[in-house]
Amino acid sequence: MKVIYYGHSCFGVEIGSSFILVDPFITQNPRAKSININSLNPHYILVSHGHFDHIADAAQLSKQTQAPILSNFEITLWLEKQGVTQVFPMNLGGSRTFDFGKIHYVQAAHSSSLPDGSYGGTAGGFVVEGPEGILYYAGDTALMSDMKLFGECFQIDLALLPVGGVFTMGIDEAIRAARLLNCKQVMGVHFDTFDAIKIDHEEAKKKFQQEDIPFRLLKVGGELTL
Repeated sequence: MKVIYYGHSCFGVEIGSSFILVDPFITQNPRAKSININSLNPHYILVSHGHFDHIADAAQLSKQTQAPILSNFEITLWLEKQGVTQVFPMNLGGSRTFDFGKIHYVQAAHSSSLPDGSYGGTAGGFVVEGPEGILYYAGDTALMSDMKLFGECFQIDLALLPVGGVFTMGIDEAIRAARLLNCKQVMGVHFDTFDAIKIDHEEAKKKFQQEDIPFRLLKVGGELTL
C-alpha cells in the first residue's frame, strides 16, 4: 500500500490494482501547484465532509474519470445536483466492499457544510482495509474517545491525523489520538495550507519522538509505502 500526498488533507492510496483519491483539494490550493490534476486517474474518490478544502475538485474529477464518489448521503445527493453520476452513498458505521478490500465510514467530531452553504450531513473519516494493511484517515476532527474503539476494531498500520490545530486537533491532541488508536505510525495532514494552521515541523517531530511514536510530515508529492 502506497500513500501519495497532494497537500492539505488530499492524498492518494495505491492498494492492490486500485487508486483511491481522498478529499481532493488541489486546483484551489496554492501549495499544490506542482500537482497536475489532469494526470490523476482515481478509481474511487472519498470525501470526508463538505467543506471546500476537502471537496473542491471532487465533482470535476469524477466527471473526468467516471470514478464514483463515496461520502455521506447528503453530500452524494448534492454532488448529483452538480452533475456527478457515479456516487456510493454511505453513513457513519457503514462499510462497502470492493475488490481490494473494504472501506468503512467512521465518526469524526467536526462540522460539515457544502460550498454553497447547504447542509453537508455529518463529518466522518475512513478506514481503508485490505490485505496490504489498514489505513485510518481521521478527516477533520477533534480528539475523541471513539478513537479507542477504532483501535480495538482495527489493527491500524497508518493513521493520517490532522495536526494544524484551530479547526482540528493539533500536535498534542494527535499524540493522544495515536495512543488511543494504538496505530503503528502517524502521518500528519491539514497543516500549513493557511496561516492559521501553520506548524513548527521540528517541534512536532520532536514531540512525537519523545512519545516513541513514528511520525511523518510529507512534502507535497511525497510518498510513504507501508
